[in-house]
Amino acid sequence: MVRIRGSIGEWPVDLTLELDEGDWDQLSARLGTSLQAPKPEGGAPAAKPASQDDALWQIAKDLLRKAGQLSGPDLLEQLEGLTGSAAAGKRLLVRLRHSAQVKVASGGDTPLYSWIE
Repeated sequence: MVRIRGSIGEWPVDLTLELDEGDWDQLSARLGTSLQAPKPEGGAPAAKPASQDDALWQIAKDLLRKAGQLSGPDLLEQLEGLTGSAAAGKRLLVRLRHSAQVKVASGGDTPLYSWIE
């Protein structure tokens, strides 16, 4: 894991990158050096933490499941609020659109997203 902290102009930046062994190999190949992934303390392999994307995806599915049905604009608004980003909200909306658990129907001017059990 690599943590980068600082600022871009007046905006604070606190970025954590999680790299697996393949990522470390690619990085070292590009740098022309030998890098190794940091080993967890105690020599035991570290449990892979769930990524933030996986957590947001689960929350997005739960949101639609609990609502049963939402219009596209309403769902997008909630996803943007969840992620804090219009782009990330749109990515989740597209992912929901292509999920086997979601039915998208035309609701006049806007699509209707429905959860399928």
